[in-house]
Amino acid sequence: MNIYTTDKIRNVALLGHGGSGKTSLVEAMAYLSGITSRLGKVDDGNTVSDFGKEEQKRKISISTSVIPVEWEGYKINLIDAPGFFDFSGEVEEAISAAGAAIIVVNGKSGVEVGTQKAWDICEKYKLPRMIYVSNMDVDNASFRQVVEDMTQMFGKKMAPFHLPIRENEKFVGYVNVITETGNRWQGKDVVECEVPEYNKANLQICRETLMEAVAETSEEMMERYFGGETFSDAEIRAALRTNVCDGSIVPMTMGSNILCQGMYTLLDDIIKYFPSPENRTVAGINMKTNEIYNADYDFSKAKSAYIWKTIVDPFIGKYSLIKVNSGVLKTDDVIYNVDKEVEEKIGKLYVLQGNKPVEVKELHAGDIGALAKLTAARTGNSLSTKATTIKFGKWEMPTPYTYMRYKPKNKGDVDKISQALQKISHEDLTMKYVNDSEKKQMLLYGMGDLHLEVIASKLLNEYKVEIELTEPKVAFRETIKKTSDVEYKYKKQSGGHGQYGHVKMKFEPSGDLEEAYKFEQIVVGGAVPKNYFPAVEKGIQESVLKGPMAAYPVVGVKAVLYDGSYHPVDSSEMAFKMATIQAFKKGFMEAHPVLLEPIASMKVTVPDSYTGDVMGDLNKRRGRVLGMNPAPGGKQIIEADVPMMSLFGYCTDLRSMTGGRGEYQYEFSRYEQAPSDVQEKEVAARAAKVAEGSDE
Repeated sequence: MNIYTTDKIRNVALLGHGGSGKTSLVEAMAYLSGITSRLGKVDDGNTVSDFGKEEQKRKISISTSVIPVEWEGYKINLIDAPGFFDFSGEVEEAISAAGAAIIVVNGKSGVEVGTQKAWDICEKYKLPRMIYVSNMDVDNASFRQVVEDMTQMFGKKMAPFHLPIRENEKFVGYVNVITETGNRWQGKDVVECEVPEYNKANLQICRETLMEAVAETSEEMMERYFGGETFSDAEIRAALRTNVCDGSIVPMTMGSNILCQGMYTLLDDIIKYFPSPENRTVAGINMKTNEIYNADYDFSKAKSAYIWKTIVDPFIGKYSLIKVNSGVLKTDDVIYNVDKEVEEKIGKLYVLQGNKPVEVKELHAGDIGALAKLTAARTGNSLSTKATTIKFGKWEMPTPYTYMRYKPKNKGDVDKISQALQKISHEDLTMKYVNDSEKKQMLLYGMGDLHLEVIASKLLNEYKVEIELTEPKVAFRETIKKTSDVEYKYKKQSGGHGQYGHVKMKFEPSGDLEEAYKFEQIVVGGAVPKNYFPAVEKGIQESVLKGPMAAYPVVGVKAVLYDGSYHPVDSSEMAFKMATIQAFKKGFMEAHPVLLEPIASMKVTVPDSYTGDVMGDLNKRRGRVLGMNPAPGGKQIIEADVPMMSLFGYCTDLRSMTGGRGEYQYEFSRYEQAPSDVQEKEVAARAAKVAEGSDE
């Protein structure tokens, strides 16, 4: 692959709803540009960007991939991001490397939830964008409907650059709004034709919108426009580029991916209207001077880059995908990892075409490439020279809230699973695995059920270890509501030395559920010598680990030792500890023991129209709705307290209720008394497990 300077580079993320045609669009552009010799299909599992086994099996994009294409002396880095919501972390990574975005809309399905989400993320990061309507070869695909819907949702900045020509329900060509000419496909070639009558009225409307936008770029242009002057094609394109780059105009175009129709114009439009990296800004902190460092993709400044994605593949090895923020990276350069504080030699430089590494000699500022086998490197790390250490800000990754318990199918695979999950966590920042020692369970966190399913499948197919995913155990607690007064005498005589410990104790609620217990002794007259007090406390310490009711940890108990007796020969620390343990069991069960369940403080963000359904569902889950706050974009944030045990499967239910529009977050808040039916059920289930000799 050739070396490209900053002005000849375009970094374009492809966003949109799952199944809108992003991957097949990349495939069509790769084929036209000569990267591939045949057109791959998602259904056949042979596309350039969906190279993972899981992607080929499921026929969806799971990971973000980069396909650089060369076109008319320019390099376009196409960044294909997944459309399914479980892989939103991959979208964030794609955006961090992109300078513009194409939002792909299926001409048949029209505007979907993923279209809205793609638009929102472009707004968040102020990315120039273009709308591409796919599947125009399908009978009932409607470009006009998509234009209308998008205009209604996002305002009048929508500007069709092309209009479709259809004959006998077939997509046969397009009208160029800028040049006002008709174009027809004849095989791979495009020939000029008359603008059909039915297009003329719409053409005038679209052209007028464009001319208004052009006029608004300067006072001179405005005067010329009102003076009735016409602008040249070059003037129009220059003005439109300004408008597209600042987001005041969003071009709309269309085509057919499988027939490779509309690709030439799309590739040309990317070059004409999207900004090169030199038109974008990027800044970091100079760690030596503590000042802001404006890298701004300037090739003349000191070398700097950041790792925006990591690929760890058992077959092709580890690649760190980088974006060069300043300077020119060359093979054999020594770079300094600012986050890990280590220097590493680059060795070879690559650009990745999907999973195919292509060696290059250098990468200029603004370009995207890959480095192999950087041992310390992780996603989000900043790279620079040691003389000028620059640290770039990290982008926001979504937090995983869906979790399941996982167990190895084969007990001997525990270490292998841990190593495999560690490797996966390098490339997938939205996955988390936690060892919950209290509940003796291992938890796997992800962005949804599909995400967890993919991880389990990846472990089996790529790392040859199998896990079972099951419902997680809930961390209940035990406490008491009343007071009890008990005594216990521990007495053992076994020839020679005996055991004797006698305690009288009171148990009552301490009022503090943060602490397991409080211990006091008010023994008078030496009934229990002081040297046995620590043994009594040790007995309590052991008792609170597993409560008498359902073997859950105990909280909020106050234990008072007020009397007892001892034997000058047979008493020992061991005897008093055992007496205390038995006294605790008895006293706890007499003081009205209750089960406490963990409560999560939760925020659910949904469009206004779904608030009733969501609140109804939260009530079914024993949740208490605390209030609602309006959020931008016609949404509401519902705040509620919900028992943790009711949150299992919530991600899937919320998506089905809201058509994928709802989002939620939660954090552990406190413990509350569980309702009697929940308590009875849990105690009975726990008793059965304890009887079996299992703590599962």
